[in-house]
Amino acid sequence: MGTPELISPRSPRVIAARRLAKRNFRVKERRFIAEGPQAVREAIEHRSGGEPTLLELFATVEAAERHAEITDAARAAGVRVHYAEDDVIAELSQTVTPQGLVGVCRFLDSPFEEILAARPKLIAVLAHVRDPGNAGTVLRCADAAGADAVVLTDASVDLYNPKSVRASVGSLFHLPVAVGVPVEQAVRGLRDAGVRVLAADGAGIDLDAELDRGTMGTPTAWIFGNEAWGLPEETRALADEVVRVPIHGKAESLNLATAAAVCLYASARAQRAAGGCRSVTSS
Repeated sequence: MGTPELISPRSPRVIAARRLAKRNFRVKERRFIAEGPQAVREAIEHRSGGEPTLLELFATVEAAERHAEITDAARAAGVRVHYAEDDVIAELSQTVTPQGLVGVCRFLDSPFEEILAARPKLIAVLAHVRDPGNAGTVLRCADAAGADAVVLTDASVDLYNPKSVRASVGSLFHLPVAVGVPVEQAVRGLRDAGVRVLAADGAGIDLDAELDRGTMGTPTAWIFGNEAWGLPEETRALADEVVRVPIHGKAESLNLATAAAVCLYASARAQRAAGGCRSVTSS
């Protein structure tokens, strides 16, 4: 096999993919960038609305050879693979050390109503979360803890920000995510679906005490707030309970993702315990 033909940096496909770094173009085209072998691998297997999520793949020759199973799987799924120079991939990925694979994907968020209809038992709600890296990491934590879905309110960062996608390390493709839901609507819908709503905030009761009360085995949604100033009072007031992660040592606080992991795993363990989460399907 000869040397693959490289796509031109001035190709309309490259120009269109490069524009997806900006939110307004992502929204207009309903497409986003997934960078790196893990994200691309997950995108190949994912389908959105019955259609393949991965639309096209850009790869350096070296990365295509190193990850031949990924490029082969992409082609087998009907995805067009473009070979490109390192500088083209660097522009598309916008990272200091690009991994050589960049996929263009279609939006995959789910309607909030579909998430509620599935009768979820564990949900993470991101309210006022502005840092894309934190949003992606919380999504990854929710995935690891076995959550059924994630909801980003209309006051939170763009799910498809390249930093959010990278920080999710493929978890974006694993569980339903709703976006742009007003926090009041989210809480109302969750409560109507039989889900108890807990707000994670330093002003609440101790998580250990909440666990001791034996109430965390029920379907639960955790609301997580802004990295710097937490949840506003009006958002805390919407919850059934405000809960804080206890600090037993001398640390001043926990970062958002760490606190979210603690809360989500506490709920996951309570729900898996004997007599924990029961089905909430209607009789």
